[in-house]
Amino acid sequence: MKSFPHLSHIQLIHLSFVSLFFSTLLFHAVFSGTSATHLLRLLSAAPASVSLSCAWCVLVSVLYFYHTRPRPVLLLNYACFKPESDRRCTLEVSEYFVRRSNRVSGESESFMRGIYLKSGLGDETYAPKFIFEENCDPKFEYAVDEAREGMFAAVDAVFFKTGIDRRRIDVVIVTSGGFSPAPSLSSLVVNRYKLKPEVKTFNLSGMGCSSGLIAVDLAAKILRSSRKPLYAIVVVIESISLNWYFGDNRSMLVTNCIFRVGCAAALMTNDQTLRRAAKMELSHSLRTHHGADESAYRAAFQHEDAEGYTGVALTKDLIRVAGLCLSRHIKQLAPRVLPLSQLAHYLYSAMTSGGDSKPAVPDFTTAFEHLCIHTGGKAVIEKVGRVLKLHDSVTEPARMTLHRFGNTSSSLVFYELAYFEAKGRLKKGDRMWMLAFGTGFKVCSLVWKCLKDSPDEFDNPWKDCIHRYPVKAW
Repeated sequence: MKSFPHLSHIQLIHLSFVSLFFSTLLFHAVFSGTSATHLLRLLSAAPASVSLSCAWCVLVSVLYFYHTRPRPVLLLNYACFKPESDRRCTLEVSEYFVRRSNRVSGESESFMRGIYLKSGLGDETYAPKFIFEENCDPKFEYAVDEAREGMFAAVDAVFFKTGIDRRRIDVVIVTSGGFSPAPSLSSLVVNRYKLKPEVKTFNLSGMGCSSGLIAVDLAAKILRSSRKPLYAIVVVIESISLNWYFGDNRSMLVTNCIFRVGCAAALMTNDQTLRRAAKMELSHSLRTHHGADESAYRAAFQHEDAEGYTGVALTKDLIRVAGLCLSRHIKQLAPRVLPLSQLAHYLYSAMTSGGDSKPAVPDFTTAFEHLCIHTGGKAVIEKVGRVLKLHDSVTEPARMTLHRFGNTSSSLVFYELAYFEAKGRLKKGDRMWMLAFGTGFKVCSLVWKCLKDSPDEFDNPWKDCIHRYPVKAW
């Protein structure tokens, strides 16, 4: 059955009522042999009949609405993987590894040092194991170990915190942009936790830093489509081991400087009986794909350099593309989330602007108490802040997450969500906008409603350092 994603619950009831009322008139006209015009005159002359008809329509419409409305999608809990402290990647560790590997030129080493110092990353991010091994080659086994370590730690924590029996899991979605082994990572999860044979598994790859939100959106669509209670586990990871670049192409060397180890897992359900136990409810989701534009498609592109080394090139056009795609994205998102006052202001600005002047950007802080912005890099955060005209206090969680954990790719938004919780900023009823960008070029938004105040959880990745944040250096 098709739904109406742009209509509110009240609008759906109104639509059902109107449709049913006119269907009732048509039914009477056809089977009683009375013309519709004459029937309307009879009804207008008999208020009691009209009242009964309306009451009947209201009753059936309400019953129809409650039977067909989408089930709420709840986030029961989530967990972020935090490696051991001996895996911290300081500037000294990075430079020592580059020199030991003896694979890049002195000019490239100096270039990476400059990028690192301007990146906004601190000295407590985490690197993959092969960085600390005597053998500097990132072999396949290192990538598998990296995936196992992160996924199992995050999923174990989610099962422990929610108390959900793993045999009740109906859907498994695993996303990893640059690592897709066989059997798949989702099969690895099924094997590890001995999930039931009926479990539905999905494995996403090649979708960049937005794939975490895309995976959540996919889980939400599956949960909403079912009339029975379902449980979905979403695992978001990125493999750094096999994506380390050893060439001298500067656009590819940037990824070595900003991407770090991270993984997150989230348990979602459509079971309304668990609403009190859930942290958040998903209100809206929006995905836009701008790959039809050639510059957007190639803004972040994986290919081989002249020497045959494979890497992901982050072009100079990436920031411009991110800003342009974000502007197009929010034009679709704004009518769904902004209050009428902001929509009216934007409409008036669009009608009165002309020539070189552009319409005023709506104030999205009127729609959300918190913004969880993709922490792809310092320039990306600053560009989002300029496009949306955000104060530094709004982008603080994104900047601090980049400083503490680096760019962990698609799992970053969960580390940023943990920052809000560690600071105790989330209150029951608050609305949060999660925003992420991905290769291709994709923009994805999730809008959440908080169902409880920020909890003090033992495994929050910020627990041992939140007192030092926000830091002033940026």
